[in-house]
Amino acid sequence: MVVFKFSKYGDSMGTRLLGARIRADLRPLLNGDEKVVLDFTGLDTVTNSFADECIAKLLLEMPLDELKAKTTFSGLTPMTERSILTALQRRHMQILQNH
Repeated sequence: MVVFKFSKYGDSMGTRLLGARIRADLRPLLNGDEKVVLDFTGLDTVTNSFADECIAKLLLEMPLDELKAKTTFSGLTPMTERSILTALQRRHMQILQNH
């Protein structure tokens, strides 16, 4: 397993710009053979817009089942978990409606 620590980018994940930058750093790891642990330990804030840009937009590049198989999460607070789940659900529904 490979651990991807979001805390190396700061303690607040709040903008789409930061989300896009981190997604670009994360993407090559998802092409590898190892499962990627998305470690949110130590973060104060993860907004819905960041979660959409960084995590949910991965669904534009791979199916949900593949994303689930390639990743796992650690260090989630209840609020962070809700932001990520909301972003994934919204993006998944949008993709389904457009196909």
